[in-house]
Amino acid sequence: MTIKFLTDYPAIFIANKKILVISELHLGLEHELYKSGIRIPSQRRKFEDTIGKLIELTKATTLVILGDIKHKVPGSTIREDVEISKFLENLRHKIKVVLVKGNHDDRIEGIVPSGVKIYGSRGCKIGKYGFFHGHAWPSKKLMGCDYLFMGHVHPAIEFRDSFGFRSVLSVWLKGKLSKEMVEKKYKIKKTGRLNAVVVPTFNSILGGAALNRITNERHTGPLFTNNVFDLKNSKVYLLDGTYLGVLKDLKK
Repeated sequence: MTIKFLTDYPAIFIANKKILVISELHLGLEHELYKSGIRIPSQRRKFEDTIGKLIELTKATTLVILGDIKHKVPGSTIREDVEISKFLENLRHKIKVVLVKGNHDDRIEGIVPSGVKIYGSRGCKIGKYGFFHGHAWPSKKLMGCDYLFMGHVHPAIEFRDSFGFRSVLSVWLKGKLSKEMVEKKYKIKKTGRLNAVVVPTFNSILGGAALNRITNERHTGPLFTNNVFDLKNSKVYLLDGTYLGVLKDLKK
């Protein structure tokens, strides 16, 4: 299989292109939590170790980060600048790094070391695969892709038992973009297959949006609020690979 969800990791491997895909690192979140009295060590080394293991496991040659590598917005803290620079500098010696800007990534160009390729929020295309963050409309050229990958949503599912105990777990979403709506929006006559995957957060501290509980989809981005991505009929998978079903059937 060309596209693989890596079991128990919020990462995708595209085998025929040797591309590893992750999203939502939010480096600097620890500092914000510290100001609220919650002490969490820097996640940078943990992320480097995890990505290193995934590179060794998959033999990937390219890492695509789908945005929100930093947390603070607007701007950034000095700590974020240092952590992000070190993180990317260490990674780029192991693997080619491609960064698609997210809504938290303003002024990221001044932080990222040379050798890391940066694309705007409308994304980039590698062969038949398209990559974008999700808070803005993707580029027209991505509509010729067979597979699209996005972040931004922080997808999760909420579970409740009969005693009222609640847990929220990160998930993968697999769906399709509407060819009819894409052709109308972008004024094109031909599209790719437009299979789409929403990638869960790489930073587990960040949490997620319980999609089976939300009543307002405004935060999910233009593809969802304009019904281009059929969210209700998307397939939902836990990080361990368990298939939960179609999202509309998981809503209570």
